[in-house]
Amino acid sequence: MAIRKVVKIGESSLRKKSKPVKDFDEDLWQLLDDMKTTMYENDGMGLAAPQVGVLRRAVIVEVNNVFIELVNPEITARKGEDIEEEGCLSVGAFRGRVVRPYEITVKAFDRFGYPFTITCEKWLARCICHEVDHLDGVLFVDKSLDKNKYLKQGGVL
Repeated sequence: MAIRKVVKIGESSLRKKSKPVKDFDEDLWQLLDDMKTTMYENDGMGLAAPQVGVLRRAVIVEVNNVFIELVNPEITARKGEDIEEEGCLSVGAFRGRVVRPYEITVKAFDRFGYPFTITCEKWLARCICHEVDHLDGVLFVDKSLDKNKYLKQGGVL
């Protein structure tokens, strides 16, 4: 497992839409393993493949000691509303409040290509939404209620 370079805001690849994973093979397994190592090395709660320069629909999250890999994730249901502060390994030190659903249902595949569906709430739901946004080139600062503060501090979109 290798530590990969985290792509930072301002690098164009971070804003591109990721393509679905088609091959559930050793290359995917290596990517997921490297993402996990990279996330832990950077004290993150989640990481999306585009954040390590790979435009594929794969994310990992760990919230409250629950580690999940989601390949080709699709959020199928959203309930409620929750406002909390978020940060991002690709953005740096800035943290801002973001409105997210309180509960989501997401369907995805595991690293071996087996489908599953989970329903989760609060922080796990927030983290998954944040990482799934990365797959479409969307960053939390785009949705932040504190976006103007970010821009005034010299932040770039």
